[in-house]
Amino acid sequence: MKTIVEHIIESLNEQHEIVTATILHKSGSAPREEGTKMVIRKDSSIEGTIGGGTLEAMAIRLAPEIFQSKRSAIEDIELTDEDAKAAGMVCGGEVSVLLEHIDALDIPQFNIYHKAQELKASGIDFIMITNITQSSKRIGGKHKWICTQNDLFGTDDHEVQSIVKELREKFYRIKFHLYVGKNRYMIEPFYATERLYIIGAGHVSQQIAMLSKSLGFYTVVLDDREAFANKERFPNADEIHVVPSSYENLAQTVGIPPNSYIVIVTRGVDKVVLEQALRMNAKYIGMIGSKTKRNYVYDLLLHEGFSQRELDEVYCPIGVSINAQTPEEIAISIVAELTQVKRA
Repeated sequence: MKTIVEHIIESLNEQHEIVTATILHKSGSAPREEGTKMVIRKDSSIEGTIGGGTLEAMAIRLAPEIFQSKRSAIEDIELTDEDAKAAGMVCGGEVSVLLEHIDALDIPQFNIYHKAQELKASGIDFIMITNITQSSKRIGGKHKWICTQNDLFGTDDHEVQSIVKELREKFYRIKFHLYVGKNRYMIEPFYATERLYIIGAGHVSQQIAMLSKSLGFYTVVLDDREAFANKERFPNADEIHVVPSSYENLAQTVGIPPNSYIVIVTRGVDKVVLEQALRMNAKYIGMIGSKTKRNYVYDLLLHEGFSQRELDEVYCPIGVSINAQTPEEIAISIVAELTQVKRA
């Protein structure tokens, strides 16, 4: 499943113009969240979605004007109660959408998106900053910057450097938002939060991997048994690792980055794995098992110095409650919980 950034890069490489539609703000009901983005081509075909229905139709209808003027625009689109009901919502609302013209002939813009692709391919988290103060004019590459924890890419700008300093203070807690200072900026985090590490390669893991991959998670499977951790059992997994039987030093052995999703479904070494996961600054940690097992493992970790607050952040028993029994049902409940955390 390609990301929106990958679709943008693909179009730029093919020397195509595109328009991106990004939800900047919403009031009342809207089918998608702020920061949701889609690509519109000249033939009106799209990649991604900002919610379908009237909202999407209006964005597509406005795109030809953006292509012709080669400028950008912020459009306030009102959704009636009827529009909302058609999208499965209760009532209508207003949505502000940024329609942005992107062209391969804009070399700074071309370069900034290629840097985004390069960082994403390397698994490096970054935040894109776009100056949208003059949204009725062209938003080119000179109005865009990419910030990582250590680097800043783009033209020199004193205000942007100040913004970057603030962003780095809480780098992994940044949500999509509009920053208003001397200018107005769109802040878009692009984290490797969709990297899922399934630790344990049993029957439940097989079903989780199949579902998580279809939902866009970069899925990694770990087990100490080569007979279980292999491509035949996990044909859709992005990575499969056979680890030492002790399951120690997973972060170093496998390279689990911060902000990952970790699902612990081992056959008896959950405490060893959970102890490591709690030190990884993960986005999600879930451990399969009963409340009795959970309490036993938690008591051991409390005596080793972990706090109750740290343990309270673990999802255990894992998965949303659907009275699941079979591996397939358990996997559905777990992936539903992953999605819930991802969209929170």
